[in-house]
Amino acid sequence: MKRRDFIALLCGAAAAWPLAAVAQQPATPVIGYLSSLGQAVSARWDAAFRRGLSDMGYFEGQNVSVEYRWITDRYDALPAMAADLVQRQVTLIFALGPPAVLAAKAASPTIPIVFVSGADPLKFGFVASFNKPGGNITGIWMVLTALAEKRLQLMHELLPEAELIGLLVNPASPVAEPQIREAQAAAHVLGVRLTVLSAASENDFDQVFASLVQQRADALFMSADPFFASKREHLVALAAQHAIPTSYEFREFVEVGGLMRLRNGPQRWRVQGRRA
Repeated sequence: MKRRDFIALLCGAAAAWPLAAVAQQPATPVIGYLSSLGQAVSARWDAAFRRGLSDMGYFEGQNVSVEYRWITDRYDALPAMAADLVQRQVTLIFALGPPAVLAAKAASPTIPIVFVSGADPLKFGFVASFNKPGGNITGIWMVLTALAEKRLQLMHELLPEAELIGLLVNPASPVAEPQIREAQAAAHVLGVRLTVLSAASENDFDQVFASLVQQRADALFMSADPFFASKREHLVALAAQHAIPTSYEFREFVEVGGLMRLRNGPQRWRVQGRRA
């Protein structure tokens, strides 16, 4: 089963769980959709969400309504968006990405929250345990941030002569620091050095790559972050322009020309030019 179909199925099933409790009520249930992505790049997630709902017998505009909230470039709008959904008394909140999950969790201790997150839900306190999430929240962990060590190992295998690797993080992301710690620990084991670079907006990208060139970094490791995924075309283009081999989190980066990303099963990558 493809990832998008798997996500659609689980999102629909998870979202339908609280809806079942209000199915007998005459009023149409309303889902608050809170995304850590911009509207344009959230389209495939939105479509998977609606497909999952339809698989469970819920059709937008017929027996369920959806209040969509997407960010532009920054996560700081999410708490106000979550608060607005709570004020509108939505039946449940679907939260996409760690920043949205944290905003939704802080906004209401009672409205059911269903999440999809690449961050460890235990480490970040989304749930009490995997078997018994507790509280008003449950969801799907895509196991992205925990793969930093494996991704760095694969990069080292591909580029065994690399000595200095850049690590790009979004300082506004709640998952930035844990990924830095995990990547640094993995780099120590592999005997390579990391240089941490930050980009909180698209305007920071040129400076990031200028710094990589100035430091003569051998490669770039892109941390798992919804913002970077939303700007993948720009990031991949800059990596190609500066001929810096780069490791990404999702296949969508590879599809637009990126070097490599990790997947379940045998690793797959597409090699682009590298700097001499």
